Amino acid sequence: MPLVAGADCSTQATKVVVVDADGGHIVARGDAPHEVTGTDGARETDPGVWREALGHALRATGRAGELAAIAVGGQQHGLVVHDADGEPLRPALLWNDTRSAPQAERLTVALGGARAWAERVGVVPVASITATKWAWLREHEPARAAAASGVCLPHDWLNGQLVGSPTTDRGDASGTGWWSSHSESYDEELLERLELDVAALPPVHGPADPAGEVDHRGAERFGLPRGIPVGAGTGDNMAAALALGVAPGTPVMSLGTSGTVYAVSEQPVVDPSGTVAGFADATGRWLPLACTLNCTLAVDRIAALLGLERDAIADRTDVTLLPYLDGERTPNHPGATGTLVGLRHDTPPEAVLRAAYEGAAGALLAGLDELDALGSGLDPSAPLILVGGGARGEAWRSIVRALSGRALRVPSTEEHVALGAAAQAAAALTGREPVDVARDWDHAAGDELPAVPRDEEALARLRSVVSKAAPLLEEPFG
Repeated sequence: MPLVAGADCSTQATKVVVVDADGGHIVARGDAPHEVTGTDGARETDPGVWREALGHALRATGRAGELAAIAVGGQQHGLVVHDADGEPLRPALLWNDTRSAPQAERLTVALGGARAWAERVGVVPVASITATKWAWLREHEPARAAAASGVCLPHDWLNGQLVGSPTTDRGDASGTGWWSSHSESYDEELLERLELDVAALPPVHGPADPAGEVDHRGAERFGLPRGIPVGAGTGDNMAAALALGVAPGTPVMSLGTSGTVYAVSEQPVVDPSGTVAGFADATGRWLPLACTLNCTLAVDRIAALLGLERDAIADRTDVTLLPYLDGERTPNHPGATGTLVGLRHDTPPEAVLRAAYEGAAGALLAGLDELDALGSGLDPSAPLILVGGGARGEAWRSIVRALSGRALRVPSTEEHVALGAAAQAAAALTGREPVDVARDWDHAAGDELPAVPRDEEALARLRSVVSKAAPLLEEPFG
């Protein structure tokens, strides 16, 4: 029974699962936290923290020395700049660092507008996208940008710590803004505009291509057997979609620090509004996706302010709360703050908390509606697969059912990003396609919750407040 490992380097922590490559059963787990620093829109982590966390999480499993293969799934969009030896020149700018919002606006105009970006590379610049962060670095820290021998994503950099030099895959690369999910190549004309040499970027692997083998430094750093294969790895959303093995058209909602909705598509999806990013996936297909910055962390913060347990929600509410505590990406208001409408003397705190859930879930479902309208092939009868930490919460399940009108499926397993990476590791070991491995493992199986009538009143109230508040949300209040 060969053992393989998948790692999930997320914003807050690195998690590792050790899996039986034959049956996909989890036999060991390990995790380690990350430190995120920054205020006023800045969100950074020293990549060395990820390296140490991966080593700690692998050692915590007690099985690192027995592994036959490994792969890494990582948070998308983060910007790592490093020297010729692969050592970081500064802390990484994380996906939820919103300082590059002005650069995003300028880049959008420079290439002819949002439609041109969507049709050319698949994404429209917002502050989350890597290209905007590189533009920010060049403007604010030109010496560091000029000194960079390499530029990559978090998962790419960790691959480099395992095999000797960074490598990426089509899924994670499609979130940079400089790799086109339509042409499936780096856009060299765009890179020239960004003053970024394509030679500084990592090679892009296909779904079944290994990143390489664990070298002597990787073996020493992480306690791994030298020479074992390293799967290509991918972005966190692509890894989770791979682990679920979902058929094209089946919608997925992930409830974590951020929230995402996506579905595997047989063809690229173009959204000139930028709400839906036209990502590639980790199977050779595409993964149109909408992402919000504020999800479980924001709702938990509201619960703490109200002095309530996170599931203590009212049965209904007349209050509308837009929980944009870190700015927002969908809708794109990077300077926004939280907005509360409809509060009265007799409004109970439980009604306010329900409104926070509705605001977070409603933004995701608006993204899902947009994804459907773009012709992504969503199956109207398919259950909405609910994953992430929030999927275990009764309040989240209740609100998502009420606002979506869909049946829900909640997989019995967790850690789908790590499990998707583990499927890539098993594929690198066996020569199989990663999606075939994942479907055999069947980590999408779980509880089924029947559909309930869609709460159109709550949705209409949310849409009205979002529309009316939009001019105020363009800049921070105050």
